[in-house]
Amino acid sequence: MNPFLGLDYIPALQSLGDNYSDPVAAAEFPQHILRFRNDQVLKILGLEPEAVTDEDFIAAFGKFQEREPLLAMRYHGYQFGEYNPRLGDGRGFLYGQVRGLDGELYDFGTKGSGTTPYSRGGDGRLTLKGGVREVLGSEMLARLGVRTSRTLSLIETGEQLWRGDEPSPTRSSVLVRFSRSHIRFGTFERLHALQRPDLIPPLLDHVLEYYYPHLLTRSEPYLDFYQELVAKTANLVAQWMAAGFCHAVLNTDNMSITGESFDYGPFAFIPTYDTHFTAAYFDHYGRYSYGNQPGICVWNLEMLQRPLAAVIDPAGMAERLEKFAPLFQTAYVQAMIQRLGLPQLGLPEATKLVQATGEFLAASQVGYSEFFVELRQKFSPLWRVDSGHILRTSELVQSVKPEILNTWQTAYFHALNQLPESELTHIQANLKTYNSLVIMTRPTIEQVWAAITERDDWEPFNQLILDIQD
Repeated sequence: MNPFLGLDYIPALQSLGDNYSDPVAAAEFPQHILRFRNDQVLKILGLEPEAVTDEDFIAAFGKFQEREPLLAMRYHGYQFGEYNPRLGDGRGFLYGQVRGLDGELYDFGTKGSGTTPYSRGGDGRLTLKGGVREVLGSEMLARLGVRTSRTLSLIETGEQLWRGDEPSPTRSSVLVRFSRSHIRFGTFERLHALQRPDLIPPLLDHVLEYYYPHLLTRSEPYLDFYQELVAKTANLVAQWMAAGFCHAVLNTDNMSITGESFDYGPFAFIPTYDTHFTAAYFDHYGRYSYGNQPGICVWNLEMLQRPLAAVIDPAGMAERLEKFAPLFQTAYVQAMIQRLGLPQLGLPEATKLVQATGEFLAASQVGYSEFFVELRQKFSPLWRVDSGHILRTSELVQSVKPEILNTWQTAYFHALNQLPESELTHIQANLKTYNSLVIMTRPTIEQVWAAITERDDWEPFNQLILDIQD
């Protein structure tokens, strides 16, 4: 038996009835070539990678055998600040839901699996390049400790697609995303726009039952849910900022009620520290720039208050949202201090070092990811003895003005000396744990794609995946 077909699927979303999704059929593809399989995810499902063949992946997630109903989810959303009621799963569906070994409920959600009632005249397909980018983006974020969806599989499907933002015809694919939920802020916003407040309590009860069960016995479970969502979202965007990640399309339909990052389109990792960096070519005014992400998440949470006000006190939600800024700041300091290798530092000292690091990265404009790679590779116990030793052999900082470098060296030196000498043995391990050696900027992705499109050479892609996991 195909191990995927033998999983214990839970009809959680299906149990809500037909007010939140539509049954759809998967497209039939002329070709099925497995280009990526995520064996790390298999282990979360309790499956041994050796027991799952490539043909098992293709049968389940390329041909979509023996699974029904396949559900396209309904939702609306604010896109670049404007409300759009013409949304919904336009090229994907919920394949199934299962519990992992960690007890969490996970979704298998497709991307590029064919048309649905919400395709809006599109072909319902995913370009192969788009699939490759989502694999690389999601795996890189997972490696950096970001709470993110993962890619379970990517299958090339043998069709030619025409796109305005890629050289066409271009190759096609279908991707299966592994996430904690595909219920979005926009899932609730749709019900508000349709003036169906009666459908909000059943959806919210569903969210509590499957994703926040510890709140069910509280006196105000709905309000506590909103409070936890604020905290989860603040923590998520702090992780993005520490990772140097710009999502690029933080519309409310791309925000999850579990506080998980998902749906990777024109994302980018910043080349240097620049709060104005914008990843999407169509974001002409920088609404979703790297530095705007915390504020946009606050705005999205505020918009979510409108549908939730049918069942939750608006004043209570407003009060909880005011806590976003301090929650974000604390989470950002924690995420950054981990990348700096010193999670043992107390919050006051950690805050000082993170501030000094941000000022150094902004003033020096050294490569953002390269900076953390250099810390990982060059760290020495001598750094605690003399600040002049810090990154002394690094070519990355050779052109940095001495006063800018010396100020940061002094800050890092001071932080190191706040820790007992015995902690030095852990710093190198911390730097390896929280920093990948991969520089996942646009040139890296384009080099991988060039090998695929010019020579059908997948070795650079496969090697990059291995390097990310190192």
